[in-house]
Amino acid sequence: MSRGPMTVRVARWSATHPWRAITLWTVFVAACFVVGSMAGVRQATDDEQGKIGEAGRAGQIVSSGHFTDPPVENVLITPRSGALDQQAAASAAAAVRSHLAARPEVAAVADPVPSPANDALVIRVTLAGDDDSAAAKVPALLAETAAVQRDFPQLRVEQVGNASIGRALDETLGQDFQRAELFSVPVTLLILLVAFGALIAAGVPVLLALSAVAAAIGLSAAASHLVPATDAMNSVILLIGLAVGVDYSLFYLRREREERARGAGHLAAVEIAAATSGHAVVVSGIAVIISMAGCYLAGDVVFSSLATGSILVVAVAVVGSLTVLPAILAKLGRWVDRPRIPFLWRLTAPRASGPRFWPAVLRPVLRRPAVALVVAVAALLALAAPALGMRLKFPGAEDLPRTTAVMQAYDRLTAAYPSAGTTHLVAVRAPAGRAGAVRASLDALMSRTEGDPLYARDRFSQPRVSADGRVSYVEIATPNPDGSRAASRSLAKLRSVLVPETVGTVPGAEYAVGGFVAVSEDYAAHIAHQLPIVIGMVLLLTFVVLVLTFRSVVVAITAISLNLLSAAAAYGLLQVVFGGTWAEGLLDFHSMHAIVSWLPLFLFVVLFGLSMDYHVFVVSRIREGVRRGLSTKDAVAAGIVGSAGVVTSAAAVMVGVFAIFATLSTIDFKQLGIGLAAAILIDATVIRAVVLPSLMTLLGRANWWAPGWLRGRTRAEVPAPARHREPAVTGSR
Repeated sequence: MSRGPMTVRVARWSATHPWRAITLWTVFVAACFVVGSMAGVRQATDDEQGKIGEAGRAGQIVSSGHFTDPPVENVLITPRSGALDQQAAASAAAAVRSHLAARPEVAAVADPVPSPANDALVIRVTLAGDDDSAAAKVPALLAETAAVQRDFPQLRVEQVGNASIGRALDETLGQDFQRAELFSVPVTLLILLVAFGALIAAGVPVLLALSAVAAAIGLSAAASHLVPATDAMNSVILLIGLAVGVDYSLFYLRREREERARGAGHLAAVEIAAATSGHAVVVSGIAVIISMAGCYLAGDVVFSSLATGSILVVAVAVVGSLTVLPAILAKLGRWVDRPRIPFLWRLTAPRASGPRFWPAVLRPVLRRPAVALVVAVAALLALAAPALGMRLKFPGAEDLPRTTAVMQAYDRLTAAYPSAGTTHLVAVRAPAGRAGAVRASLDALMSRTEGDPLYARDRFSQPRVSADGRVSYVEIATPNPDGSRAASRSLAKLRSVLVPETVGTVPGAEYAVGGFVAVSEDYAAHIAHQLPIVIGMVLLLTFVVLVLTFRSVVVAITAISLNLLSAAAAYGLLQVVFGGTWAEGLLDFHSMHAIVSWLPLFLFVVLFGLSMDYHVFVVSRIREGVRRGLSTKDAVAAGIVGSAGVVTSAAAVMVGVFAIFATLSTIDFKQLGIGLAAAILIDATVIRAVVLPSLMTLLGRANWWAPGWLRGRTRAEVPAPARHREPAVTGSR
């Protein structure tokens, strides 16, 4: 019982004690979920999420002033066509003030303010309470605004503000994620039905993946008290958990079916799958965890949150595939191939003669490996080239979907009142005795922006001072959209010229310029600085794991090189699709002419980890052939052909799940979904079917080179069939 690799020993115990293993797994998943529910989730605060660069310092300065800033909504009155009827607009404004002032949710209603062109009126409405409760008050206010709209059909009477925009966006995203979650499982199940041709075999990986997701969500809630959680964490757990959970089960299940087709008994097939695919799952899981751990080096609470959730779900998926999956396979026996779907079963059932399609695809690659390698690498490098012109920025208000009424109202508000859109935040902290000098410097700053086309006159913004007189801030508006180059120039001028020449002259004053444009640019610069550090650490640790796993320096170097090539191609494709406007109609998005700031780093760690799944699995099969005495070329052919079906199925699952995320409304999830889906498709086809076999064929015996101290005697990876132990497996058919 104690002999053999750890994966075999665990699988043997589970297979011979299936009910115990299944019960223990069920209790583990339930306990994780209960513990998470009891612990609750600690969400990252705004201060924890906004500590990067000068924009982060500006936010911290303002926070130290303990300002009370009640939420504000705007009611905009504009004509439906032609010039604004001033008398009707004034009557509508009076009605708005009357309706809203009577509401308990409202603290104050300001007088209407005409737009610079006298084509609109806006009424600022100050809500009672704080920002946390503002969203709950929005529906009541919207009902009053709608009542005024019905009384003045010739006008547009619209409500817009941070609370109403946030509520509408939450509703849109909520519907998006519900749709993604609703379709991801059926799509995965459908792909697995095509891959296995049997309902139970298709359902087992989905069931295990969902149980891993449930356990990880519970564990991540408990972990959030150490590493604060962000809103996207559960979505990422679902995304990664469904992908790797299905993959690991797929690797294991396909190998077990393959061995049974060759005549092995149930227990023998499980043990062989544990020694081969189980070992590959462990190495792959470690590689994914290492990649995701690279997010901690980003120095950002958002990445730390996503890393924690991803690591937990991958670890749980690995444990599940090594423990409960062998028990399920042993208990089901041949029932795992029931009920069969006639046509699909004939196409997918394992054959002793092997598949026919993949040998035909691989034959020209192995016949002319140098040509295949040069052509494939040149094509991937050409696809990666546009990434050199990649520009990073945060999605702004202009990048949000315009399908909601509130965003259409926002566009009309910023068109009529340019200062209501993008603003820069100038924050100052100085001794209380310098309050007068600080106020004079802020007045001078505002005066110098007057008449400058980079800035807009803001009728609403005036310098504010904290109760202790130590902290002051003012918002400087710009008429340019958040992500525009003109908005960037206005920020640069403030930081390099205007603020130093005004606020910077106050002795002892600490100042910083923040705001959305500043946050976007500072975060992009931070990511550009941290990305090489993350990549370097991930590559180093992955190299060590692969060298120790395969006892080959060359295999480790080629694995890292191919995964870098795959990631570079994904970056280039993202730039091609989202850097311009040609794909807007095809994918239903408004181009921001840039890539979301956090995406390159997160995309790299996810792609590098998931791509390593395939690489470890394929190279493990190739090494099996080498150890059986095959030539390098024959071992490559046997390994690629033997693993092609499972790699294709696994890739199809990932592409299907990721493509669903590309249908979401917001540009960041569209880019994430397209980037992941395209990269996995490239990796599973061009990299694994062309570049890898051609490169390994050309290298020959050099594939397995390692220094003498690294070479070691390793156990045979495929144990002899344990036919004499077969009766110990309960539930076999």
